[in-house]
Amino acid sequence: MRGFKHKFNAQAARRHWPDGTEIKFPSKKQAAYYDKLLLAQQSGDLVFFLMEVPFRLPGGVSYRCDFLEFWADGEIQVTDVKGRRTKEFIRAKKQVEALYPITIIEA
Repeated sequence: MRGFKHKFNAQAARRHWPDGTEIKFPSKKQAAYYDKLLLAQQSGDLVFFLMEVPFRLPGGVSYRCDFLEFWADGEIQVTDVKGRRTKEFIRAKKQVEALYPITIIEA
């Protein structure tokens, strides 16, 4: 991914869906978390997961979590993979957790 420099010096990474479609991740850390989820899904611990799920916030803005995970034990987990916590993320996390009955896990 040439020509793009991440503001926090994160290195982009690529992975593939099981059908071969390429996915581009903004960081190696997020790609590694995706790999972990695939393994959990293959073992049966994770039923399925969604990526970049939006949560609507007041003022016409939205927060997108990195992963929304549905575990075999019934747990639903909202995960945001972070290398660095920004003021914007902290503010959005507080808003989402105040408006929705969830806790955002930072990985």
